[in-house]
Order: sequence, then C-alpha cells, then structure tokens
Amino acid sequence: MIEASGVTLRFGKRTLFEDVNIKFTKGNCYGIIGANGAGKSTFLKILSGEIEPSEGNIIISKNERLGILRQNHYEFDDVKVLETVIRGNSRLYEIMKEKDELYQKEDFSEEDGIKAGELEAEFAELNGWMADSDAAQLLEGLGIDVSLHDKYMRELTGPQKVKVLLAQALFGNPDILLLDEPTNNLDIAAIDWLEEFLINFENTVIVVSHDRHFLNKVCTHIADIDYGKIKLYVGNYDFWYESSQLALKQMKESNKKKEEKIKELEDFIRRFSANASKSKQATSRKKTLEKIQLDEIKPSTRKYPYIEFKPEKESGKEILEVDNVWKEQDSVQLLKKVSFKVLKGDKIALLGDNGIAKTMLFKILMGEEQKDKGKITFGKTIKASYLPQDNEKYFKSDKTIVEWIADAYNITDETIIRSFLGRMLFSGEESLKKVNVLSGGERARCMLARCMLENPNLIFLDEPTNHLDLESITALNNGLIKSTAEMIFVSHDHQFIQTIANRIIEITEDGIIDKRMTYDEYLEYKKSLNS
Repeated sequence: MIEASGVTLRFGKRTLFEDVNIKFTKGNCYGIIGANGAGKSTFLKILSGEIEPSEGNIIISKNERLGILRQNHYEFDDVKVLETVIRGNSRLYEIMKEKDELYQKEDFSEEDGIKAGELEAEFAELNGWMADSDAAQLLEGLGIDVSLHDKYMRELTGPQKVKVLLAQALFGNPDILLLDEPTNNLDIAAIDWLEEFLINFENTVIVVSHDRHFLNKVCTHIADIDYGKIKLYVGNYDFWYESSQLALKQMKESNKKKEEKIKELEDFIRRFSANASKSKQATSRKKTLEKIQLDEIKPSTRKYPYIEFKPEKESGKEILEVDNVWKEQDSVQLLKKVSFKVLKGDKIALLGDNGIAKTMLFKILMGEEQKDKGKITFGKTIKASYLPQDNEKYFKSDKTIVEWIADAYNITDETIIRSFLGRMLFSGEESLKKVNVLSGGERARCMLARCMLENPNLIFLDEPTNHLDLESITALNNGLIKSTAEMIFVSHDHQFIQTIANRIIEITEDGIIDKRMTYDEYLEYKKSLNS
C-alpha cells in the first residue's frame, strides 16, 4: 500500500497540488490522468521520493519495494543488459556484489564466513538463484533477443533501451510499480505482452499513459488530476469518462431544479412578504431559500484542440500507386517488393516491426529519400501532406508561432492566424512563443496546424499521437475519422488504429501483407496464421 496524506506541492507562487489524500492498495492498477501540465509525472516523482512535497507525507507499507520505470535512457550505458534488469531490485544486486567481493578475498576469515552465510540466506529469500533466468524471461517477453543480453546498454537502440528499463522496473515482483508512459516506443507485440503482465500482476500498479486502449485494458481505477486535487474513480478509462460526464450532467440538472425552486420561493416572498396573513409563510420560505446551495461546477482544465482536415479538392480516381519499391540502408534491406494502390476512401494503417522501414517509405513517397528501384505514381489531383515522426528540423527558427505560420503559408492577416492558432490551444501570449523553445506537445500541435492549413487530400502521418495529451489524441482521432482525405498512418495506439483504419498494410522482410479489414480483425487473422 502507498498513500499520499495531505500532500501539497508548490513551485514559487504556483500550487500544483493542494492537500491531496489518496490511497493505492494491493491488487489494483491505477491510471493517472489529467490535462497537460496537471502534474501527472510530477505526482509519480512525489510517490517515488524523487520530489519532496511542500507539505504532507507519502506513506509506504513496511518492507514494501518500489519498481520504477527510469526515464534517463543513458543512465546504464556502461552496464550490460542483463545486469541492468537485475539492478531493478537494488537490495538483491547489492547482495550479489557483496558476495562476489567476499568470495574473492584471499584472507577469508571466520567473520567473513558468517557474513557470507547471512548474505546467502537473504539471497535465497529474494529468489536470487533465479535472477538471471527471471531477467532473461522479462527481456524476451518484451522482444529483447537473447543475443543482446550480454551487450552493453550503449550498444542498443533507443526503443530497445526503453524495453530493458521497463524489464528493470518489473523485475523481482515489486510491491508497488510506478510506470510513466510505459508504452512509449514499444511495438505492438511488446504492448500486448505488457498488458497481459499487468493484468496478471497481483501487487499495486500506478501508471501514467496517453494510450486509451492500454488504460482500458489494465486499469481497475482512474485517478483524475484537476485543479490540484485527485479524484478516484472505480473502473477503466472509458468508465471514468462516462462517470465524469454523468456526474457533470447530474450536477447541472440538480442546479437547474434548485434554480427553479429559488425563483419560485423568491416570487412567493416578493408577492406576500407585506401580506399579514401570509407573512409567516413568506418568512419560512425565506429561511428555506437561504439553505439552498448551488453545486459549484468548475469547467475542467482539460482543453480539446479543434482538428479538422478539409481537402481543398476531392481526390480523383487515381490517387497513389507504389510499384515494386526496394530500399536498402546501411546494408539492411528495409523495403522489398512493396506494391500497393491507394483507392478512394482508403484510411490505411501501416504496420511492421521495423519502424525505420515505415518512416523510410514515407520519406520516399515525399521525395526526401531515393528508392533503389521501383515506381511511385501520384494522381494529378493529389495534394499530399506529411506529418513526420521527427519534426526537429522545422523548429530551429527563432520566429514566433504566428510568424512561423505566416511565413510558411504567406498569410498576411494576423487576426486570421491568431484565430486559427486559438483553436489549436495557442491563445493570447501562447501564440507569440518562439518555436525553438516549444515543448514536444506544442510542436506536435504546430505540425498538425501546418498539415491542416495545407488542405491535403492525401495525408501521411508517422506516429502522430507522439507527445500529445489524451485530449489532443481524442481530437486528432475524431478529426481523422471525419476527414474525407485518403491517408496512410503509423501508430502504436490500438484505439487510434481500430477506429480510423479500414485497411491494413504490414511491411515484412519479404514484402507486404495487404488486407482490407479493421485492426482487430487483422490481429485475429494473424493469430489464426500462428495457431
């Protein structure tokens, strides 16, 4: 059990949390949600002890161990992969090092023998004899091949490091598991594995995630951060949404009835307060009126951007044909025999284990990279727009967001730009921020704004939900569902793919698999092939 008791956190004049009281108990998985800047990751840091609250305490049951997903991907660069995972149980790792040092002593004394015996007993109690095999099992479950287990962390790719650090957090059956965005950079197979692991995990899990499907699958409770408070709901993300909307509706209806009653009482008092025969009744109603309190309804701090992709013109019959495209990079065959046609109404989810291959296909389609062979033909009516996964090159300017948009699209009326940016949550002074200091989420919204202004009828999106909060993901999700533009997109967000895609193309080592079906149908199809 881990509990926040009277927790307040202030940064200067700003109060992020005010008198938070919440208890997280064994056997439950809690999803922490809230608007950007609400303090989700900060709250996890308070629970882990990384940040001290201004007031209040964090109480953890005696002898309970925390498993924490580390965010510094370079922290263990000089450590081997398997050892990095085992370090997740710091006490077990300390015992292993102490034992090694003792047994290497040339003048091994009787006192050393007693100490070694104590260490061996604690080592066995912590299941130390199974440490290597348990760590290896976690790594393999997350897709880290055995051939990588003895390599140094610095030799791994970014996504591979994320998986190792996740295995580290899960290692040794921690009593309390703190996970900040655990599905980021995970492939679909690893997310599926993690979901099953957490569903079967018997201790306490507290997780921050922007993946709605993940929250729905694993969470037994939702902890909603708003106005510096945390309110607990039983159920998963969808249940929280329905419950919170129902509660808001009920409060509004209750207030409406109260307002009608107030008006009725005020009318009576006004009409009969001077009437001797009715004065007692008027006085009684005045007392009743004073007791009626309207529920305070604060609008949520959550804000949804307005995202709409309206093609300048509808695409014609010929949209895009990719014919036998091949591409090799650094002696690795990324694309092989890639052939498909985009047809009217297509919303294609591009899948595949190799993220570099998918990004490479987009770059080839946009003319940023050259194919080794093959042919690409766009229809004459097609206007394509590309939302890249790596957008850093677009933000090296010291222009304001308004200037950045104005220069890119030759818009001279600043009022029009500010109105448009306001819909993308850059209102007032926000729109005058320099683009080179924007956060990942702000950059993502700027790139979406850029894409919308191009009015494309064919859209390429490479991991468009990266860095977006749940509200922006929901707005983007809905915007793409409603759009009449054809599109090809890459995402690891299950709900995003399932609700948008009507066709699946998977890039494999031998070419592509092309199926006109939903994502869930495709997953069932793949399972049937393996059964």
